[in-house]
Parts: sequence; structure tokens; C-alpha cells
Amino acid sequence: MSRAAPPESSTGTATATAEAAAPPQTAVRHVSATVLWAGGIACAGGVLFHGMFADWVPARTTALMVIALLALGLAWGLRRATGMAMAHGLALAWLLALAWFGDPLPLLATLLMATAAIALGGLLLPHAPAAAQCITGLAFGAGVLGWMLPLPLHTRWTYLAVPLALVAWQQRALRTTLRATAEDWRRTVAADPRAMVLVVLVLGLASTACWPPTTQHDDVGYHLLLPWSLQLDGRLAMDPDVHAWALAPWAADVLQAVPQLLAGAEARGAVNALWLVLIAAALWRLAGLLGGDLRARAWTVALYASIPLTAALALGMQTELPSAAALAWTACLAFSTPSRRMVIAACALLGLLLATKLAAAGFAALLLPWLAWRQRSVLDLRTALGGLALLVALGGSSYAFAWFIAGNPVLPLMNDVFASPYFGGAFRDPRWHAGAGPLLPWRMTFDTGRYLEAFPGGGGFVLVALAGAWLAALWQRRTRALAALALAMMAAPLLATQYLRYVYPALLLALPALVVAARAAAPRSAHVLLAATCIANLLFQANGHWMLRTGMVKDTVMAAGRDAPAFSEYAPSRLVAATIRGQRASAHGSAGPVLALALDVPMLAEFGSDARSVSWYDPSLEAEAQRANADAGGAAWVALWRREGITDLVLRVDRLTPAQHAGLALSGARRESAVGEVEWWRLPPADAVVAPEEPAR
Repeated sequence: MSRAAPPESSTGTATATAEAAAPPQTAVRHVSATVLWAGGIACAGGVLFHGMFADWVPARTTALMVIALLALGLAWGLRRATGMAMAHGLALAWLLALAWFGDPLPLLATLLMATAAIALGGLLLPHAPAAAQCITGLAFGAGVLGWMLPLPLHTRWTYLAVPLALVAWQQRALRTTLRATAEDWRRTVAADPRAMVLVVLVLGLASTACWPPTTQHDDVGYHLLLPWSLQLDGRLAMDPDVHAWALAPWAADVLQAVPQLLAGAEARGAVNALWLVLIAAALWRLAGLLGGDLRARAWTVALYASIPLTAALALGMQTELPSAAALAWTACLAFSTPSRRMVIAACALLGLLLATKLAAAGFAALLLPWLAWRQRSVLDLRTALGGLALLVALGGSSYAFAWFIAGNPVLPLMNDVFASPYFGGAFRDPRWHAGAGPLLPWRMTFDTGRYLEAFPGGGGFVLVALAGAWLAALWQRRTRALAALALAMMAAPLLATQYLRYVYPALLLALPALVVAARAAAPRSAHVLLAATCIANLLFQANGHWMLRTGMVKDTVMAAGRDAPAFSEYAPSRLVAATIRGQRASAHGSAGPVLALALDVPMLAEFGSDARSVSWYDPSLEAEAQRANADAGGAAWVALWRREGITDLVLRVDRLTPAQHAGLALSGARRESAVGEVEWWRLPPADAVVAPEEPAR
């Protein structure tokens, strides 16, 4: 009778087998860690080779550190006094700062909009997280309002009635959702307090860019047009003869307009803070769906918040923050358990992408097939057609109006194809056609100014420092699909236009896959690489935009939240515009168009339908201005002003042409006020007899 092998023999055999298998596994792990760290070493070498610290602004980093220490100090004090967790105290500190520097009323209006959006989104996704319900509700709201823009319905009272009705109708479901959200937050903080302090601290540092008022070139000349048109006129004029971008995709500006009408004041900072939170929630969830633990989720959000472009975008009204939020949450819904409700909600978010920007519509086109594949088990013909119809309905308003009014659905883009009379030729910016190639990520990281209005390092260091993580994410099965999708979304627009801001949403979409893959490739050391990348990003945060570099956030803090000092320094024309609007409101009389002449911005969009420009924004008026400059006596300029009904001019005298100088004197215009070198001149009625005032001082 045979005997069983003794225990020692069995153990020895198992040990030998394990030892035989161990070297290949160890070798694979060493190779993975080496590949991962290769990107970090290359990034460190690039920083030294390109002399990056010559472009580092220590004073701005110091200011950021002081703000961080103040927030941590307040959180520590609250913990000592009340026992509140540090992460809770930090969140409260950032919220109070936003209310102080951005004014509490716009913040409350934004919170009302977000609450109403949760109520609306909860009708479709009753069991989804609050953030998913919120962005779904925002997609529906922006899509419906887009079709109503030309109607004179946009007042504070109509905008107040609808959100309050939604909140009242869904109050029970809202209470359930918000209680669940608060409890989930408390559990997460309790599970890893230090990781959550990191998340809230870095996200809060990015939110400091929400504190200053709106002063960026594109915002003053374009993005403010829709919110101020609704506030001043109750409707959008939709006149491409006045503004080339009047019919461009407008969902982001619509969602800026809602709290502005509610509060009676611009709410850019509060709305951008909402986008920051929605993006963070989506990336947190995506990292978890990919199998990442709490630390992986925390590093994902910290990386996103540390990227200099995150703060730079929070400083203005560009579309990449809402695009990133919609893109990331669509990916979350695609990963969710298949259901028809998920498909419909994801199509609503794709509609939001379509309605936000043409480049974002490209992201939607790339995401749609993957969404269909992920949800294929519930995707019958009825669901597919219904989802596509919803996508077009929520995202198509600007394209439909542009086609009907101007003959070009994407005006002013592709006008060489559509030949709209409202814009000549093709819209092309030669600055961003430096050429694509395999070294493009390196050049965008260390020679950023060629690919963005920024300074070296202003796009962050993720593309190079985490290059090894990209390879790991494409190799590992659980992260491969998301990494490949994000890579395609980055490559497609960069092949056409090498502009870094356009690929920011796709870069954020990749972060969960990069972090999860990095931690799998090097479990013991990945956190060092991730921490170093975050620190490098924060050191160069100010390089993401010249206003951050010159200390706009610090100036806002020193001004205790008053907007006038920032306007005086960065956008004096906005102070002049506020004076004109105040005079018009007190006069209770009719007023005509306001023409911007020789300013740093092409027009003052905050005058709504009364804003006029002699720049490329208005090609026909620009052509008339060129002809008027040929008349040295100024009569042609006077005739132009009267023909256009211009009543006010905002200008810089030192930049006027001789013909414009002569026109001011001939017309009898009078200077009313000035802020620095920007002046307000009022034109008399055509039949008035006045003594001309000498325009030159």
C-alpha cells in the first residue's frame, strides 16, 4: 500500500514551484517599474535641460503656500474647537473664501441652480450619485434654454420660479440624495483622513482662480455677451452681423447666465467652482470603477487639480471645464451596469458636449461607439434612436439657428465651405499650427508657449512624467480601453491644431487609468512619482496664464474681494463700462450702441445687444472703419457713427488714428470719464449743435 508523501516533501515541492515561478514575475514587475519611472526621470532631465526654473516665479508659489497654510490653519482651529475632521474644515475654508471674494449672492444662485439640476437629473437617474444627477440636469437645462434664447422670457423671476418649483416638487428625493451624499463623504474622510486632506487642499488651491473677477480677453469680448444680453435685454439678439461668434455653441455661457440672472451679478467664479467639483467627483468615480482603491482615487483628483491649466481655466469662461465634466461623467455612465436610463442620461451628456464646442462634439463622436458597446445588452433600436434624438435635441440649438440665420451651422468656422455672407473665408489661427509629431508631448511640456498662451510648464508635466504610466495603462487590461480612448481623443484634435487647451478634457479622462496602472506597475514607489508630478505642477501653476503669473489671486486677496482694483489693473474698460451702465440705469432713458475703439479687447460684450466693434468680430464694420480711416478730415467716421446709431465710445486716445481724432473733434463728442488710459466719450445727437472738444490731452 502506497503512503502519502510526508508533509515536508509536499511543502518543499510547493516552495520549489513558487521559487521557479517567482523570477519571471519579479522580472515583469521590475520592467514595469522601470518603464514607469523612465517618464519621471525624463521629466526631471527635461526640467534641467530646458532651464525651467528660469521661468519659475517663486513669489507666486510663496503666495500659494501662504494661502494653503491659512486654509490648513483654519481647518486645524476648527478641529481643535469642534472636533471637525481636517478635510471638512478645509472644504469649509474654501467655501467661505469663495463666498467672500466672489460675493455670496452669486454663490447662492449657483447652489440653487445645482440643486435644481440634481432634482431634474434625479428624475432620470434616481439612484445615481448627486454629482451625476447634477450634470445630467444641467445638460437638460442648457439644452432646453438654448432653443429659448431668442424669446423675451429670460428674467430673474422666470429663472427663479423654475428652480424653486423643481426643488419643491422633488424635495423628498432631494433630501434622500443629499443625505446619502453627506454620509458617503463622512465615511470616505473617516476611511483615510490624510488622503482626503490632500484632495481637498489641492482642489482648493485650484479654486483660488475662481476668486478674481472676469477680466480675460475672450471673456470680455465674447463669453459675457450671452449672460449680459439676457440680463439687459431678456433675450439673445443672435446677430452674426455684429459678432462673428454670436451663434457659436453656447451651452457653457447659458449655464453661466442662469445664476447671473438670479443674482443680478456675474457668477463665473461660483460656476467654475461647481465644474471643478463635478470633474473631481467624476474622476474619483472613474478611478474606483477601474479598480483603484481610495488612495488611487485621491491621487487622481490631486493630479487633476494640480495641473496649471485647471487653475487657468477656472480664471475664465472657456468651455474646457464643462466639456471635461460632461466627458468624464459620460465615461462613468458607460462603465455603469447597463440600463436604458443610463443610455439616455449618457446621450444627454453627449448633447451637452455637442452644445458646448465643436471640439467637444468631436469627443462625443469618439465616445459614442464605445458607449454603445458598453451598454449593448440594453441597446435596442428604440433606445438607440431615442438616445440619438435626445442628443441632437439638447445639443443642436446653436447649429440650427446658425444654419437658418447665417447659412453656416458652425459660423465662423469652415466658412470657406459654407460661404456665409457674415464672415469671409476660413477661420484659421496660424499660431497653433507648429506641426505634430512624436516629440509633441515633450515640446508642449517644456516649450508650452508655442502651443498655448502660457509659459513653460504651464500645461503641467503629466504628458512626460507619466509617459510610462501611459504605456502601463495601455498594457493592463482593466485600464486599456479608457487609456486608448483618451489617447485617441487627444491625438485627433492635435493632428489638426496643435493647441494644448483643446485636449485638456481628454487628458483629464486619462488620469484615472494612468494612476491605477502606475500603482499596479510599481505598488511601492508609484506614489513618489505621483507626488513629484503634483508638486511640479503646483510649482508652475502660475505659468498656466499670465494673470496668474502676475499675481492676480494675491491682488484679489489683498483687495479683500473688491473687483475695482483688479479691473483697474487688468481690464480698465470694464470699470468704464460699469459707469456707462450705471448712468443709463439712473437716466431711465433709451441709449444706443457702444463702440469700442483701439482697446485691448475687440468689443465690450457686457453691453449685450448694444456692443459694437470695428474688429474682425464684425467684418462689415471693420471694412467700413478701414474706409473711414482714409478720410483724414474725420467726416467719414462721423457718418459711420451716425449711420450705426452709436451714442457712446470707449477708447484709448493714444491709439486712435488721425482720422478718428478728427472725427471726435468734428462730431462734438465730449469726454465723460476715464480710468487710466481708457476713456468714455459721448456722441451728441446728429441734430445737436455743440462746441467740439479737443480729443487729445
